Amino acid sequence: MSSKRAMRQAQKQAYAKHRSNITNSRFELKKKFINKNKEEKKNKN
Repeated sequence: MSSKRAMRQAQKQAYAKHRSNITNSRFELKKKFINKNKEEKKNKN
């Protein structure tokens, strides 16, 4: 019984880590894109 529970918990943790990686990478990309746009605007001025 306890091994089943441990496996279930491990799967939940892995999924949570996977989800946070997706959101973090999306946020990082957005941040880079925003910074790139700011630099382009500075260059135009």
